[in-house]
Order: sequence, then structure tokens, then C-alpha cells
Amino acid sequence: MQLAQLFGPYGDIQLLTIARDKISGKSKGFGFIQMADAEGADQAIAALNGYEIGNRRLEVRLAEEKAEPAKPPVQRKTNSIPVTGNITVKKKRPRLSK
Repeated sequence: MQLAQLFGPYGDIQLLTIARDKISGKSKGFGFIQMADAEGADQAIAALNGYEIGNRRLEVRLAEEKAEPAKPPVQRKTNSIPVTGNITVKKKRPRLSK
């Protein structure tokens, strides 16, 4: 609630998330705030980066966009055998059990 009050004067907050430990539920010491517009985000960064709240100093910056992981090329398996020229290739049938 305190973070929402701190960032509120700089623009509308669309989303505020505080990272928490899954087991204990305690804050991990960082979070994310999504502002409605870039101008409000820039103003909040300028005003609040380095601001002390309690005994902690805030680091306020734009989140870095994650690069999409490169996808390996799709390799398709085929049963065809490449043939060049006038060569005919016959496939053997599987042997049936006796």
C-alpha cells in the first residue's frame, strides 16, 4: 500500500506486484509497477530512484525486456531416400515372424 501511495502522484498504476517467497510469503525485496503511460513512469523514475523508504533505498528503473529464446530449426524426419539420375531404390518389407 505504501508503494502505491508513493507512485500514485506520478500517474495511474495499472499493476503493482511484490515478489514473495513461495514458502514463507515474505517479500524478496523487489517488485514491479506498471504505469498507465510512459510519461508517468519517467517522472516516477526521476523522482523516486534513490529514495529511502524505511531503512531501504529504492532503485527505480525501467524493466529490461527479455529476449525471446532462439528456437532451433525444425528438423523433419522423412522415410524418403534421395534419388538422383535413373537409379531405382526398393525398400525391403519387414520380415514377419514365423
